[in-house]
Amino acid sequence: MHIDRVESGQLVARTIFQENGNVLLGEGVELNDRYIQRLRHLGIDYLFVEDGKTDDIHPEEIISEETRRQAVREIHNVMHSFKDAQDVKGRVIEPDMGRKFRHTFSSIMTDLSNRSTMLINLETIHSTDAYLFQHSFNVAVLSSIVGLAKGFNRNQLEELGVGALLFDIGMSKVPAAIINKKGPLTKDEMEIVQAHPKEGFNILRKHGDISLMSAHCALQHHERFNGSGYPRQLEKDEIHLYAQIVGLADTFDALTSNRPYRKRYTVSEAIEYLFAAGGTYFDHELIKLFCSHISIYPVATTLMLNTGQMVVVSENNTLALHRPKVRVLKEADGNAPATPYEIELKDRRDVTITKEL
Repeated sequence: MHIDRVESGQLVARTIFQENGNVLLGEGVELNDRYIQRLRHLGIDYLFVEDGKTDDIHPEEIISEETRRQAVREIHNVMHSFKDAQDVKGRVIEPDMGRKFRHTFSSIMTDLSNRSTMLINLETIHSTDAYLFQHSFNVAVLSSIVGLAKGFNRNQLEELGVGALLFDIGMSKVPAAIINKKGPLTKDEMEIVQAHPKEGFNILRKHGDISLMSAHCALQHHERFNGSGYPRQLEKDEIHLYAQIVGLADTFDALTSNRPYRKRYTVSEAIEYLFAAGGTYFDHELIKLFCSHISIYPVATTLMLNTGQMVVVSENNTLALHRPKVRVLKEADGNAPATPYEIELKDRRDVTITKEL
């Protein structure tokens, strides 16, 4: 639910995290005006709330809360260790980094292996300050699922997963004032930001227990299929496949996250953007594979139909991701139905989704 529609007295239905992975507001906490204002101040625009009409609808997390918390904590700690270090040249600041992140990736793979379907729903709620760390985790999960779909072996998955967890480590060298700037960046600020892939590569390649292929996820994740990226303007297969996957996952998760300089895209809008970028920014076949595992309208998403009805997604249809099953919350006249009922959109061609609420 958008925070503008949240009311005092409602209960938090899914935990909200701080930047270090600790709990900001836990599941079951009763919201009040002070909490709501605090969430707004932290840049949180959507959150899950309890609703008697949808008590039986539970959006399934693809990764457990404990795995996420531990992973985000590791990312937070290692990013801060490099942010606090003035010079990384010739020094290994985190000698156990490779071992720690292989263990973290192993936890992610354990969670994924317990899933019957690889349909992705990463609707985790976090503060703006937590973006960098939660973002790296989300990119790792998205990348790992693409790696599984492509049939990567365990060693390849580990190289990709560790590289994805650490792909943005070079951002530890970018001042927070630039990262959180609401307006356009100056030329000098843009040069600092565009140096982060090389900074990240230089950090990772000094750690002998991290694969050079993992380090290339940091170096090449902003390269683009048509040569318009940076830092080396590589094209097509000149870009390592791991970096292509991480770059695609990075773009998708960035689009669907709330940022200081723009509002988030909906998942469906982000998918439209990716398909429009096929053959230019990203390989078209890779985009198709990636999007086939994305929940376009995640369970518990509130939608408006062309009939004027307000509905909530109750179940995804894996054979028609754009046509979920929905539960009617309000009829076109604004009143709740006397008896709750659902519409299977894949069977109703006359009913379309007009927008997400």
